[in-house]
Amino acid sequence: MKQFRIMIFLAGCLAALAACRKDYEKIPLEKVTIEYVFDKDDSLGTYANKFLNSIYSKLPGGYNRVGGDLLDAASDDAVSGLAGTSSVLQLATGAYTPYTAIADESPWNNAYAAIRSASIFVSNIDVSPVKEKLPNGKSIRFAWKAEARFIRALFYFELLKRYGGIPLMGDQVRELGDDVQVPRSSFAECVNYIVNECEAIKDSLRPNPIAAPELNSHRATRGAAQALKARVLLYAASPLFNGQNIAADNPLTGYAGYDRERWKLASDAARELIEEGKFALMPNAKDVFITQNNSEVLFFRQEGNTTAIESTNGPVGFAIVARGRTNPTQELVDAFPMNNGLPITDPASGYNSNEPYANRDPRLAMNILYNGARWLGTELQTFEGGQNRPGGAEPGTKTSYYMRKFMGNFENASQYANTSHDWIILRYTEVLLNFAEAENEYNGATDEVYQVLKDLRARAGIAAGADGMYGLRDGMTPEQMRETIRNERRIELAFEEHRFWDIRRWKIAQQVYGKALHGMSIIKEGPAFNYSVVEVFKPAFTAPKMYLYPIPYDEVVKNDNMRQNPGW
Repeated sequence: MKQFRIMIFLAGCLAALAACRKDYEKIPLEKVTIEYVFDKDDSLGTYANKFLNSIYSKLPGGYNRVGGDLLDAASDDAVSGLAGTSSVLQLATGAYTPYTAIADESPWNNAYAAIRSASIFVSNIDVSPVKEKLPNGKSIRFAWKAEARFIRALFYFELLKRYGGIPLMGDQVRELGDDVQVPRSSFAECVNYIVNECEAIKDSLRPNPIAAPELNSHRATRGAAQALKARVLLYAASPLFNGQNIAADNPLTGYAGYDRERWKLASDAARELIEEGKFALMPNAKDVFITQNNSEVLFFRQEGNTTAIESTNGPVGFAIVARGRTNPTQELVDAFPMNNGLPITDPASGYNSNEPYANRDPRLAMNILYNGARWLGTELQTFEGGQNRPGGAEPGTKTSYYMRKFMGNFENASQYANTSHDWIILRYTEVLLNFAEAENEYNGATDEVYQVLKDLRARAGIAAGADGMYGLRDGMTPEQMRETIRNERRIELAFEEHRFWDIRRWKIAQQVYGKALHGMSIIKEGPAFNYSVVEVFKPAFTAPKMYLYPIPYDEVVKNDNMRQNPGW
């Protein structure tokens, strides 16, 4: 049945491509074939390129994609502002089974449809005699082929981090009537396949910086392949799969034992990209998400210029209608240090609970809108009964906070304007943090590890201090540095679909979801405010089974070789 659905999908893609040709084409539109798309006489590769672009269109987005919410609203960093049951609520409470898919977070069929399309392209593009050349003199079809392989590898990773080992289809494109009783490959085999694909294609992909970015910035490049390889190896080295397999004797769910060398592989992969020097931190972190073709973006899904992020997540209470969908938690707010780099729990930090947002790490204001923050020409009122938390039929934020990240610079504007909102899948900051984490696990808190954190804090605007340490403790043990890196990762990559997976790969989800999540109740008393931390939500997590998603029931039923994940 799945293969039949995929064939219908392919037919639709081919028909769409065919519609681009003029009415007098000699092949009727209803009889489009592979040969029509991958045409031996098409020296421009026009229709092959259109087919490749259709594969790019299948890339996962992130903005409010899970039933209208960001995935981070199913972690400890945010809650959904939606009243009633939401998809992320189901994720955060474990209210899902092999029989019930979570909206836009059960990607099995969609991922395999994209993988199949990529394999069709890989298996047929060599037919097209594309004349356009890359700078190295090779036909551009070599880069196109590598791009399809990259997208395929990316989708395999999206499956791997959710399910563990999954069926690897290779380049074979199965048709109706073929044997589709394909077993799951082991976790190790899947990691090796994805890593080997990234390594095999990196020299065929376009180099960085990419030529003609106005036309090609969305394409996978050498840097994207290197970054994906580093991410996959980081996950493979992480506790969930490396030493704390939820079923030690099950090769589908991770490695049989711990191997410290896996951290070195991850460190070396990230180091390779860093040392090539093709990417750099943007001076202002806010600009990363609203400025196209910048020095920090490695790979993204095109989303266009819109006001969708603002209207979905912006504060309520303005004439400009917004839904305030993503409500950051107090836990995330408290993770941001002071502007001297010290955590708010440090007595020397200067934190004042009566003025909780004063003198904080500038990244707090870049990521989160809080009471008194400037927005749309006014100071936000997220106190009880305030303009932006009015209660009643339009209650506003559940936590007193709204998400600021990804939005345009509308602090002093009177209305929202179209802003670039491409979804960044791979970026340089993550590569730096991946390197720091892996290097610390392998070699401890080296000068290189410290330098990554110093660079990120300097970019953020944290004061260096007399010792030039940006609030970092000197001489940290690997364990202390581990916690520091994890917190830095949390605030740097907030809302970018990392926290949800990080707390799983670190195998701390049971502890994280075992605690209530909080917001701030703010009472205005004359000119002053009274701040009280209040519970807003209690997530749930059933270990060990929830560390991996269940294989969809219909896949297990129709494939005798398909094994379900433990506990499901």
